[in-house]
Amino acid sequence: MGTRLDQAEVVGLFDRLSNWGRWGKEDQRGALNFITADQRVAAGRLMRSGQAVSLALPLPTAPAMDNPTPVTHLTFQIGTEPHAAYHQSMDYFAISPHGMATTHLDALCHVFWRNRMYNGFEASEVRADGAHKCGVEVMREGVLTRGVLLDVPALRGVRWLEPADRIFPDELEAAERMHGVRVGEGDVLLVRTGRTLKRRSGGPWDIMRQGMAGLDASCLPWLFERRISILGSDGISDSAPSGYRETPFPIHAVAIAAMGVHLIDNADLEALAQACADHRRHEFMFVLAPLVLERGTSSPVNPLAFF
Repeated sequence: MGTRLDQAEVVGLFDRLSNWGRWGKEDQRGALNFITADQRVAAGRLMRSGQAVSLALPLPTAPAMDNPTPVTHLTFQIGTEPHAAYHQSMDYFAISPHGMATTHLDALCHVFWRNRMYNGFEASEVRADGAHKCGVEVMREGVLTRGVLLDVPALRGVRWLEPADRIFPDELEAAERMHGVRVGEGDVLLVRTGRTLKRRSGGPWDIMRQGMAGLDASCLPWLFERRISILGSDGISDSAPSGYRETPFPIHAVAIAAMGVHLIDNADLEALAQACADHRRHEFMFVLAPLVLERGTSSPVNPLAFF
């Protein structure tokens, strides 16, 4: 068990771990700037077998305790109706991506601290017509870099972590040693808690009452020092409840607003964990292309790992 920070120490991380101004006062890409052309080329060399693994959950259309705003999916001009020789079927989708159910990317306009978002832009830049700074469209060219999976349940010798379990920096380093990999600059770091497997095995649970496994706030300096480009999890990266009233989701708050790290929430890391075990390596080529939703605060995504 690691040492927890107190509330004042967590608040102090906003200044201590800030990337504001690092890439210029107008920068809206944040830690994506750590990904260089050379790193993209090197990541491409990690695809050796051609195996592709999706890290996305199916869009959740059924309401559940952890999905109060399910995706609306309607089809029209359906195949059971009489038609001429040529006809079509079509879809309508309505999605509220944020929350605990949809695999989505958080843009840097998603979290504010003291009325400012990443790089000091005013919170008022997000208006009724969307985010005029740090919207998800800054990633329109997509992401291609090295991905690294740290499998904490495998480290602990369990199938999954229990709700409200906290992961500390020493466990991240122990997982690196076990997997024979080191998280480095420009990497996409994915942390498995086993949430997807637990949910499939026993059904959803009330996250607001029972909690969710994730990273403790004490991991933030470690993440900052490793200069990751994106952080993802099969939960929301934060352990919940965090125990901090002023910063109830400290990983979200500091990683997004101070460090400029985009977050992937609610990924499905089960097939990825199996692929890593099969290939005996926890590094892979990672590809992500969010929707080009101008002024969006998030996007549903289908991240891909290639071996």
